[in-house]
Amino acid sequence: MRLLLLLLLGLIALPAPAATPQLILDVARFRNQDLTVKGAEVEIYVTVPSTSLTYMRRAPKTFQAAAAVTLEILKADGKPAYQETITLKPPVISDTTAAIKNALSFQKRIALPDGSYTLRGRVRDQYHAGAEGTVEMPLVLQSTSKGVALSDLVILARPAAKSPGQNNFTRGGYLLTRAPDGLYARGAERLYFYAELYQVMQSQKLSLRYRLQSAEGAGAEAEAPLENIDLGHVTSIAGEMPLGPLPTGSYTLTVEVLDARKKVIATQTAHVQRETETFAPAGAVAPR
Repeated sequence: MRLLLLLLLGLIALPAPAATPQLILDVARFRNQDLTVKGAEVEIYVTVPSTSLTYMRRAPKTFQAAAAVTLEILKADGKPAYQETITLKPPVISDTTAAIKNALSFQKRIALPDGSYTLRGRVRDQYHAGAEGTVEMPLVLQSTSKGVALSDLVILARPAAKSPGQNNFTRGGYLLTRAPDGLYARGAERLYFYAELYQVMQSQKLSLRYRLQSAEGAGAEAEAPLENIDLGHVTSIAGEMPLGPLPTGSYTLTVEVLDARKKVIATQTAHVQRETETFAPAGAVAPR
């Protein structure tokens, strides 16, 4: 009995297993600004939900978390094409029981030649030893010089706003606030996106058709004329559509570029999530 009691006490004294910190990677491929190079400019938007991190007391009623994120892009032969580690710290808070905490985010733009790569992200909780998480995804770059082409779609949390500034969160003259993992939570009424159209070489009437569809058949559709086309250059597209009463679930956003005869000349898709029961964090905080 005494031996059993000691064993039970020992089990109770063991520390709780480390929680796995979350890491969200959103990737968008755009045409390389240097047209003499076959490849793409890759935007990697990294989000770490701070609710998955350990908050350490720094002073009375003052708590802060920290995470180290390592990004790697590996070539087909396993050799690194890019690698960097960044430490993130969210704002200090006074109440760790708050249900909504601002996420941490940063973005990188990396020019890469055509080829097949593996994108790997690793996050480590700085205040919880052994707590880390890893995300991997394939990354294929294949440039084309024939016909009209559409970049990847960037899903936004709010409308793309005109901005004269130049930083990692601006593109095509717009300030872009991304929706991590394409999530629209409770309170979101409209979907927003950004894309770029390439290689429109002659004046013509073009329009855009947006379609949001779930595997179960629920969806929404909208169409709008495409204006201010920059012939021979990059045309920035900032679109939006109402979410309406769409229920919770996973959706596919399809954006089509139509010519005057309503023929599809370019198309692109993106993953979107709808969550009507819970609120998303107020917004991502860029590292300082």
